[in-house]
Amino acid sequence: MPDADRPQELPARLLTDPEMINACRVRDSSRVFRLVKIKAGIYPSMIARRCNLTPSRVGEVIAGRRQLQHIDVIERIADGLRIPGHMLGLARRPWETPQALVVTERQAPEEQPETETAASLPGPDVDSILALATPTNLSAATLEAFRASIEDYWRRDDQHGGEALRPAIVGQLRHVVGLLKESRPPSIQNGLYGIAAELARLTGWTYFDARQYNQARAYFTEALQLTKEIDDREFMANVLACMSLQATYQDKPADSLALVTAAQDQARSALGTTPRVLSMLSMREAFAHATLGNQTSTHRSIGEAHRHFEQIQASDPDPSWVSYFDEPKLIVDTGIAHGRLGEAATAEPLIADALRREASTNQRGRAFHAFWLARTQLDQGKLDQACHTATQALRAASVVSSERVSGHLREFYDQLAPHRQEPVALAFEARLRELLPPVSGSLHP
Repeated sequence: MPDADRPQELPARLLTDPEMINACRVRDSSRVFRLVKIKAGIYPSMIARRCNLTPSRVGEVIAGRRQLQHIDVIERIADGLRIPGHMLGLARRPWETPQALVVTERQAPEEQPETETAASLPGPDVDSILALATPTNLSAATLEAFRASIEDYWRRDDQHGGEALRPAIVGQLRHVVGLLKESRPPSIQNGLYGIAAELARLTGWTYFDARQYNQARAYFTEALQLTKEIDDREFMANVLACMSLQATYQDKPADSLALVTAAQDQARSALGTTPRVLSMLSMREAFAHATLGNQTSTHRSIGEAHRHFEQIQASDPDPSWVSYFDEPKLIVDTGIAHGRLGEAATAEPLIADALRREASTNQRGRAFHAFWLARTQLDQGKLDQACHTATQALRAASVVSSERVSGHLREFYDQLAPHRQEPVALAFEARLRELLPPVSGSLHP
């Protein structure tokens, strides 16, 4: 490779530029390419060559007519432009200097303890070499081990949130995607595709729960692409339902309805879709209609969700990813749908009943549902009850890493504005400051 074409490090001033950091964080390829062009002098033709893209595609990206969100392309951008992996939400790239070899300038050497530390671990390049030498004869038992780890990730996500889990999930996703590059029997290969799709969806969920929506959408899209390889329409419906829920959070109710409608089409076209799956999808449709303010359509979708749920049999071959949708979840979601419509008096007893029956280990769910209960109480003018319930939500939220839940509780504080000087509101504010410190740049307590 000629020296002029050899990838080189971007200027430190660019990699530490807040605009560049933010553009990478949200994977805004248009802004990244523009900044690389303006501040590093790397023109579109060179960007195209380094990232293995066509010049016309790079031009469309810079002009804002296209975004690049496929994981393989994001990795090519990181490697071609020498953007450190962590800036783009990726694992450390093979070309990055192993952390064990990084020495701060003019840093005095320190005496190393005798105990083994992280600095003594092999670098990522060694891990890659060892992976090549590791036998990869997979069996059905190996696939079951992968699936068991995914179920464990979901369980711990409910208890603690996904922030700390994400590096492990992404690492396993990369490992499984690497295994897909080898030729295997169809049963094993299809199983690997399904596992990779579930890991991509789980990664997208952790980003969604952190309110990092661009990254979430990228991984959800990756999950759809992996699922399409094996034509698993039921799981494709599941991913589309996740994307529909995200759209409601982004104030895109029309997108939410379109996505959940597509999810239902996929589920109906699949063989053996179970009533539990159809019930969950109908409830997601109710959320979309409620966000649009369509009362009649919301009530109709709620009715369909309950009718499907009544058809559930113990012998149904439900996929593991829908097992969370039990009767308390159906009831609480029914209440939330009514709450979104402003029907607080109908919503409150439903949410309260479900909250009493919800598993104590599901900390995020309890915090989220307690917030909705508090909101319906406040909408009815029950200030004391609402603040008491919201304080209970704070206690659950303080032990789980979920910016989505924390954001809801800060929104509740905003809704207290007309009552801000009342003793119960002041007490809630004090607990909010204590248990959920403000995020960077937030004007809220």
